[in-house]
Amino acid sequence: MSCASCTGIQICTPKGCKNNGTCGTDSCNKLTVFDWLGNMQSLKSKGTLKTVEVRFKNGRKKFYTLPDRIKVVVGDPVITEVENGYDLGLVSLTGDLVIFQMKKKKIDLESDQVSKILRKASQQEIDMWHSLRNKEPQIQKRARELAIALGLQMKISDVEYQADGGKATFYYTADSRVDFRQLIKDMAKTFSIRIEMRQIGLREEASRLGGIGSCGRELCCSTWLTDYRTVSTKSARYQQLSLNPVKLSGQCGKLKCCLNYELDAYRSALKNFPKPEVKLETEKGIGIFQKMDIFKEYLWYTYKGDWMNWHKLSLSSVLDIIKKNDNNEKVSSLEEYIDNSKDLSEKN
Repeated sequence: MSCASCTGIQICTPKGCKNNGTCGTDSCNKLTVFDWLGNMQSLKSKGTLKTVEVRFKNGRKKFYTLPDRIKVVVGDPVITEVENGYDLGLVSLTGDLVIFQMKKKKIDLESDQVSKILRKASQQEIDMWHSLRNKEPQIQKRARELAIALGLQMKISDVEYQADGGKATFYYTADSRVDFRQLIKDMAKTFSIRIEMRQIGLREEASRLGGIGSCGRELCCSTWLTDYRTVSTKSARYQQLSLNPVKLSGQCGKLKCCLNYELDAYRSALKNFPKPEVKLETEKGIGIFQKMDIFKEYLWYTYKGDWMNWHKLSLSSVLDIIKKNDNNEKVSSLEEYIDNSKDLSEKN
């Protein structure tokens, strides 16, 4: 990842902005959406679409309607309407692509999830917003001290100030239910603001903290991944991986998100393979499935009772044997179909 602040210097080596993919320069921001309709003819008549997408801290995105007198472009800071105050966000998407994003997230234009933009942010409001953002690490540290003093089994991982300074949202993780009523009273008294506690998952916490994965690269969730899909052990089984929780778990303690990346390719390839419980009937004995190489299309079988000797068969050979078995025919032996060809990797 490289920031716009260092791309103009020829000697500079891009080293990232150390903001875990959530910086505001829009050159390495994982929350940025590419407007692939930007150079196309508008789907609607000009001036009729008054809905934009606004981005906030911690990956929050919401849709807002624009007043008739305001025109904005991507990156403009705007003041949005919230309960008992206002907040500041950056416009992340405009134009016809907003319609597609709303359909994708199943949000209706007339629903309560679409609020209003009040105005463009003034320089004074932007300066105040920056000063509040700079206070957040100190507030987070003090909040953790208060939680430890009360003996609460929770971890406060992030703080987000509202742009008007009247409210702060504390994001925390916990293994079980936490009674933080006294904590809220102590924090409200200490910080003199309204407090909101919001529990987040371990994946979302890992995306905020960042780190290096077992592959040697930065965590996907902290650089580009925004859609945290459910990962199950079925993904590992489809890919013939060992069900070792140490190897399959990421830094968040959950199954790695990358187990889903190639899952569709494995599922598609497995459609041509017979099920593992299918046995091969031969005159020499019954062939039992042991393992397979999905993309090289090899399967290994052993005779029932002779578990030490594995026989490597090609997918076409196995399907041929199964077809003959379905017609009540038995082949002489598995050895007749053994594939002795060597891969390039084996020759080297």
